[in-house]
Amino acid sequence: MKKLKVLSVFGTRPEAIKMAPLVLELRKHPEIESLVCITAQHREMLDSVMDCFGLTADFDLNIMQQGQTLTDITSRVLYGLGELLNQIRPDLILVHGDTTTAFAAALTGFYARVPVGHVEAGLRTFDRYSPYPEEMNRQLICRIAELHFAPTGNNAKNLNREGIFDGVYITGNTVIDAMKYTVTGTGFTSPELNAIDTSGKRVIAMTCHRRENYGEPMENIFRAVRTIAERFADVQFIYPVHPAPVVRETAGRILGDVPRVSLISPLDAIDMHRLMSMSYMVMTDSGGIQEEAPSLGKPVLVLRQETERPEAVAAGTVKLAGVEEDNIVRLAEELLTDRNAYDEMAQAVNPYGDGMACRRIVDAILYHFGRRPAPPEAFMV
Repeated sequence: MKKLKVLSVFGTRPEAIKMAPLVLELRKHPEIESLVCITAQHREMLDSVMDCFGLTADFDLNIMQQGQTLTDITSRVLYGLGELLNQIRPDLILVHGDTTTAFAAALTGFYARVPVGHVEAGLRTFDRYSPYPEEMNRQLICRIAELHFAPTGNNAKNLNREGIFDGVYITGNTVIDAMKYTVTGTGFTSPELNAIDTSGKRVIAMTCHRRENYGEPMENIFRAVRTIAERFADVQFIYPVHPAPVVRETAGRILGDVPRVSLISPLDAIDMHRLMSMSYMVMTDSGGIQEEAPSLGKPVLVLRQETERPEAVAAGTVKLAGVEEDNIVRLAEELLTDRNAYDEMAQAVNPYGDGMACRRIVDAILYHFGRRPAPPEAFMV
């Protein structure tokens, strides 16, 4: 029987972290020909993840350009991937999450009449402009996809409410699988990270980069960080700053001279996961970190107005801190001064699975294409 040709397409660092273990799982199955196409929507940050997992791309669209817009990304992916699909004709395209690469790749697959599988399907805020453009990207992908790999039961219910029932599987989140590869060993590869003296300090790992936080929200967040650092002499913030010029300028202006706030270059996946592992708590506007940090027993303050991951809020592993300075400071102070409040979050059960999501996804793919019986551990909805 002819091998099932599966093309995984991704282009950003978060996508790569979550797709890498799935690519590795696909390669274990002799009935599958696993191919990888990267768009390089984020060139340098993507390459570091590929190196961490020992992956190389079969195809590289190399679309990144300085000052690129969402329209630029979409049009370049449509053109480049469209030509590639005509050449290789895969049986299935896998995309992840909510990036512009994922949406454009799914649309290209639809135009070429190639089935699309959506990894991390069903996340919703129900506000089309928050997060922007991610919320609309994931809604549009779900209208195109034939296979929907939902991390949680709540994600599957979101799809059902939108009339999507066929091809929906509850698998867990692949980021938990990824951390089996990254949170091993000790030490860091980043010279900047190694140079920070954290002895006797409670480390707060931090990220902040989302487009909807540009401007006043981001300034509020950074002012809150400055206030916390000034009030707590035993706290050390470590902030790998996103390369976007607006983020770097704002961070440098407000936090550049604040003691015990270290602004460093972006970290690879291994260093970032190890940083979170040795941290006291995490403050972030990232989506993926809301899943990663709780698996390490670290409380998370989400620097956003809402989250598409309400399971974590319900489980108590994360709290929505918003983007107002006073509220961020209040919630951080609570975790820094109230041990009971800290333990309640740190010891809550992570709702994102057991690290077997990739195996369930591959089983579901093989079942969908008639290569094996119904998978026992991927719950069909």
